[in-house]
Amino acid sequence: MINIEKDYPLDRLNTFGMSVKAPWFSVLRQKEDCTVLASAAPESKSLLILGGGSNMLFTRQPDQWVIKNEVKGIELIREDATHVWLSVGAGEVWHEFVLYCISRQYCGIENLALIPGTVGAAPIQNIGAYGVEVKQLIDRVHFWDIENGSFAYLDNEDCRFGYRDSIFKQTLKGKYIITAVEWKLSKTPALNTSYGNIKEELEKMGIENPGIKDVADAVIAIRSAKLPDPKVVGNAGSFFKNPEVDNEIYAAIKANYAEAPGYKAGADKTKIPAAWLIEQCNWKGFRQGDAGVHPKQPLVLVNYGNASGSEIFLLSTQIIESVNKKFGITLEREVQII
Repeated sequence: MINIEKDYPLDRLNTFGMSVKAPWFSVLRQKEDCTVLASAAPESKSLLILGGGSNMLFTRQPDQWVIKNEVKGIELIREDATHVWLSVGAGEVWHEFVLYCISRQYCGIENLALIPGTVGAAPIQNIGAYGVEVKQLIDRVHFWDIENGSFAYLDNEDCRFGYRDSIFKQTLKGKYIITAVEWKLSKTPALNTSYGNIKEELEKMGIENPGIKDVADAVIAIRSAKLPDPKVVGNAGSFFKNPEVDNEIYAAIKANYAEAPGYKAGADKTKIPAAWLIEQCNWKGFRQGDAGVHPKQPLVLVNYGNASGSEIFLLSTQIIESVNKKFGITLEREVQII
């Protein structure tokens, strides 16, 4: 049963803390409720699906019917000697799912600890951190096809996963509601500690032979130290994607900035941390009114209290322009702009 509320406040349902209201608002608690959406639709049949609200910036009042996806449940589908397959409801909190896997020694997901949001948002963004992306772990994505009024699914290879990208952000945008994600996780650890400061954090913790929980604890410690808690300071985590540039462009930057970090992104591409580019343009710690750039992580734009979405968006535009002017690289926003 779908209950529709009018003029529903969303300030607690988006991590930037923007004070906006949904003209119509409903909570989706079980996938079967998708079947009544068409008949229950209010004046607007355009839907805005809300998970954890952690990758969204409201620059205006929404005019869509906002659906909060709270479809829950974790089910062990099958297992063999080396792997387990889990079906997880789209409304499950991402970090809690990671902890669930770690407690059962399901391996491969530990580097993705403490990422905000829900399980259903993970394939849309192809979320990733510390050398791991969910495209390496997803087996299948289940969703409600809004146009056809039916349940469907896509296998991994059909999701067209890219860097912070998928078919759900492209050709299927606005045409689906993810209901569950199937995961294939290993029973045997294959630790990835080479990315970022994981090794150094493990050493600091005095751990010589880490397990998956130790790696997750290290990731949590690193993220907690440099990223603001959205419950305290409004933010959506990483605001920009790390750009991938031709090797020649990176070489030219390296010639002028010996310390410029870069990571191979295929045979002819190099990924440059957007945070480094932004810091070189002197944005780190910048604040104008209540809109600012976090003093410890310039990739994160923050709302110190009463900034509007338009002010945050304007700041992001100024950053994009300055990075382009200095390096000839155009940063791309990772956050969904409403």
